[in-house]
Amino acid sequence: MGNMDIQLTSIFREEFFTPIWISLKIAVIAGAAVIILGTLTGRLLARRNFKGKTVMETLLMLPMVLPPTVIGFFLIVIFGKKSPVGQAIEWLFHQPIIFTWWAAVIASAVVAFPLIYQSAKSGFEGVDSDIEEAARVDGASEWKIFFLITIPLASKSLISGSILSFARALGEFGATLMFAGNIPGETQTIPTAIYIAIDSGNMTMAWLWVISIVIISFIMMLIVRVKQS
Repeated sequence: MGNMDIQLTSIFREEFFTPIWISLKIAVIAGAAVIILGTLTGRLLARRNFKGKTVMETLLMLPMVLPPTVIGFFLIVIFGKKSPVGQAIEWLFHQPIIFTWWAAVIASAVVAFPLIYQSAKSGFEGVDSDIEEAARVDGASEWKIFFLITIPLASKSLISGSILSFARALGEFGATLMFAGNIPGETQTIPTAIYIAIDSGNMTMAWLWVISIVIISFIMMLIVRVKQS
């Protein structure tokens, strides 16, 4: 009886913690990618005006308002076996990217990108250009100005955007379910695990996962509020 209890406890712990661990890994990698891309893109577009900029920015922000299923559909079209990108990936890695762990990373990154981009762009627009120009006069390179002056001055917006992007990646459901599937131990994240638990009537596990993601999200939002105050 004691051995059975130990086995059941072990199974319960693995069933509960695995989706959390997978979600955190996906959110960290997706978050790191969009923080870098969003920061660089935000800096590039913050003070530049050119023909078609409005259209470009609209496209960059589009994932924020599109239904997750539409995003998942486009990802399947872009990375599917019949697409040039999908065929190239399959040739390089000897397997398709759809229904893999990396598919979940891509889906999370796509939906999280607009948050860091918008925050970064707003932060860089608020940096006093006279300070940057003074550094140029003193002989500082553009990279030194960017890392030592621009980023520190825009750090509040960058930190807030980074945390919000991480939270968005952590909570992604629709696009991930379509593009990466729901494979236990591989692509099953907290949101998909909650969906399956409710669908199967396992309300205990559903509640535990709901509480866990609410706590994580609350902590991240609290940090954002503290940084903004």
